[in-house]
Amino acid sequence: MPRPLGELEDAVMTRVWKWNRPVTVREVLEDLQQERSIAYTTVMTVLDNLHQKGWVRREAEGRAYRYEAVSTRAAYAAALMNDAWSQSDNPAAALVAFFGMMSDEQRHALRDAVRIVQGPETPEPAATDTAGETSRENPGSAPDGGGR
Repeated sequence: MPRPLGELEDAVMTRVWKWNRPVTVREVLEDLQQERSIAYTTVMTVLDNLHQKGWVRREAEGRAYRYEAVSTRAAYAAALMNDAWSQSDNPAAALVAFFGMMSDEQRHALRDAVRIVQGPETPEPAATDTAGETSRENPGSAPDGGGR
């Protein structure tokens, strides 16, 4: 299971994920410098660490490297959630508590995700009676209520 990214690792990976292309240390540095003071060697070390941990792959380009994400931010988030859930002594209670923290928008996204994972609904097989006859209700008629 992945360890959560540190604060600076997350800031670097956020850019790599957002740009969704191979990036250089210089590009990440220049973007990070808009919000904090940081050295080139620090960004280079962070990207090297992320490479060693398997978060990014790299290809040499001249004397530098271009780094690219190995997986998506969604996959990272899913792995963290799975790791946290699997450590619970009561997974059902953990899910109930987690769902209780969700916004309406997040609950709708969850419903959509469950529908995607379950795939298209298949109709239930027709019931058979004891004589082996197949019986299906006529979906256009009202159920037989006995008297009218």
